[in-house]
Amino acid sequence: MYLFRLALGSLANRRFTALLTVLAIALSVCLLLAVERVRSEARASFASTISGTDLIVGARSGSLNLLLYSVFRIGNATNNIRWESFQHFAEHPRVKWAIPISLGDSHRGYRVMGTSPAYFAHYHYGRGQPLRFSAGRAFATDPFEVVLGAEVAEALGYQLGERIVLAHGVASVSLVQHDNKPFSVVGILARTGTPVDRTLHISLAGMEALHVDWHNGVPARGAGRISAEQARQMKLQPKAITAFLLGLHSKAATFALQREINEYRGEPLLAILPGVALQELWSLMGTAEQALFVVSLCVVLTGLIGMLTAILTSLNERRREMAILRSVGARPWHVASLLVLEAFALALAGVLLGLALLYLAIAASQGYVQSRYGLYLPLALPGAHEWALLGAILCAALLLSALPAWRAYRQSLADGLTIRL
Repeated sequence: MYLFRLALGSLANRRFTALLTVLAIALSVCLLLAVERVRSEARASFASTISGTDLIVGARSGSLNLLLYSVFRIGNATNNIRWESFQHFAEHPRVKWAIPISLGDSHRGYRVMGTSPAYFAHYHYGRGQPLRFSAGRAFATDPFEVVLGAEVAEALGYQLGERIVLAHGVASVSLVQHDNKPFSVVGILARTGTPVDRTLHISLAGMEALHVDWHNGVPARGAGRISAEQARQMKLQPKAITAFLLGLHSKAATFALQREINEYRGEPLLAILPGVALQELWSLMGTAEQALFVVSLCVVLTGLIGMLTAILTSLNERRREMAILRSVGARPWHVASLLVLEAFALALAGVLLGLALLYLAIAASQGYVQSRYGLYLPLALPGAHEWALLGAILCAALLLSALPAWRAYRQSLADGLTIRL
């Protein structure tokens, strides 16, 4: 115990260098834990981009392709689904709710999605969080109403009541504008940190109204064009959709219904479990995730090497101190232990300060990160993996301290009771 008090006294005598070393270790520890917490929470958030949905159904293709265009609005479907097929499974006794999705149009680079009011009631993200409106309401009976995602409204500066024109196709610059059928902004969703923020939502009737005068992928010309007022008077029943989401009465029925959909004789369909597909997609991005972790580990190692450098640099200046310790009865291993304890004290102080900085940073940025990126960073105690990382840092500090301890041990044996100047 007296050696530990002596180590603390020695560090207090060199307080400026010690504080800089502790600060360097603390910042590196804070960075490592922050990266690790963001990694774990980003994985959890990614896995819950869509939650509460039991099955995603689309035309038969690959599971990742279906996930990408139905949830992330990336890419396109290989084929559409007949409306009758959607109705067949929407009315299935095991199905609690169904959300149709129709894609194909865009607005200034943002995807347009046709859906039903059930989308705003049943679509959840994160830890079962529902969609909320920051302004306005969901679309109602008028087919020419649009609900904007938070990023769309912010990036394009749109407010409630504005009239916007949608474009055919998904290119950032489209040559075919639906300029004779403008939409009115009636709602803006709160930020979710998911692809919902980058989507314009219209009704299925609105999607049909846009293309009611199109034939074989080509818009009508002249007298064949149908105006917005004329479209409102028509029966805008969709004939096909891109995909649909299903919520079931019982989770136990998921696999049975998935098999039934995949074997459906009406048309080739594919049903996937969103959680499984999300994990498969995340595994493809594991290289970047691991690279970020390795970089943060290198930063911690740099901080520990800085501590080692500070201790080694001070050894020659402290040879008189070591000689005095030997003169009052300290053995060479006492001197070596003193250096080890100093390194441990610096590392421990750095770890504790790094933890404090981490929680201060989380407390200061928690609300902003959640509202901006949909990433929830809890003010929770470190988990088992984080404790293991902190323990590894302390063990690494002890291991690195072996070099200055060995040098001090050799010097104290060589110097005896005299000091070479």
